[in-house]
Amino acid sequence: MSSPTFSSPATIFMFFCFFFINLPFSNSLLKSPLINATARRAPRQLSVNYYAKSCPQVESLVGSVTSNMFKEAPASGPATIRLFFHDCFVEGCDGSILISSKAGSKELAEKDAEDNKDIAKEAFEGINKAKAIVESKCPGVVSCADILAIATRNFVHLVGGPYYEVKKGRWDGKLSKASRVHQNLPQSNSTVDQLLKLFSSKGLTSEDLVVLSGAHTIGFAHCKQFVNRIYNYKGTKKPDPYMDPRLFKALKMSCPQFGGNVDIVAPFDVTTPFSFDNAYYGNLEAKLGILASDQALSLDPRTKPLVQELAKDKHKFFQAFADAMEKMGGIGVKRGRKHGEFRKDCTMHHM
Repeated sequence: MSSPTFSSPATIFMFFCFFFINLPFSNSLLKSPLINATARRAPRQLSVNYYAKSCPQVESLVGSVTSNMFKEAPASGPATIRLFFHDCFVEGCDGSILISSKAGSKELAEKDAEDNKDIAKEAFEGINKAKAIVESKCPGVVSCADILAIATRNFVHLVGGPYYEVKKGRWDGKLSKASRVHQNLPQSNSTVDQLLKLFSSKGLTSEDLVVLSGAHTIGFAHCKQFVNRIYNYKGTKKPDPYMDPRLFKALKMSCPQFGGNVDIVAPFDVTTPFSFDNAYYGNLEAKLGILASDQALSLDPRTKPLVQELAKDKHKFFQAFADAMEKMGGIGVKRGRKHGEFRKDCTMHHM
């Protein structure tokens, strides 16, 4: 959730060339997550039909953009899903991550926080394009927050995941501060205790943690997010013992301890990195998780049983993921002019 998506084909290729030659069973490459703890379900004001009268074509308008974006820039898929996670977890699902920092301001906006710098620019561009088209047909009616929620669902489906109805009615938030980002997002080395505490603060359960982590069935991580697992796991100056030796060997070749190429990436899901499926969970069981925070889910008795269950049942994962996305989509929803607005430009506060 807090990890980058696609990098250049060359850097991905460097990793794949070695790893998939040395992992015989990985031959199925396909072409084609701090608000109140009472937000345990989508608020009543959210509705699938929220724009039925004011902008009935909103879904198709956003859909036209996401379909084109996915064809032109596949990176926009996992990047947009990550964008939605990061938006919801910081100030609630209010589109505040889309706001640009003001020139000369001492306080940067969420978008420019260190944890968000690696989100592919295509994700932001896609939402801005969708907003422009929606504004041309339904001016001042649809929030950026809802457009982001719809686009996220579209990309989940485009990459092979479940299609689910998106409840709408979020207003756009007015607060966007980079200083509020880091402590509200999962980190690549977070322990299960830390993850459970964070998710609980959002009104999410241990089951939600395991299911939403399944978004790592697509996308890529940069070396900096797992380099300590290779060379200095928990200060031992040794590799993480909970990593398959073949994966260790591949990662070590791609990611030197010092001075490596910052653009080198590795897929979260090393067996089917371009397909939204449940292979992520089987990988964790096989010690093939890239991030320490992911691998930990298969080791902790509070999360391990569900990892095992979802590894065996793709249909159950899809249903659980759709339900968890709806639940997460209700975190910290803004309503009313005191806390919200409808931005005409997602990058700027409405004045």
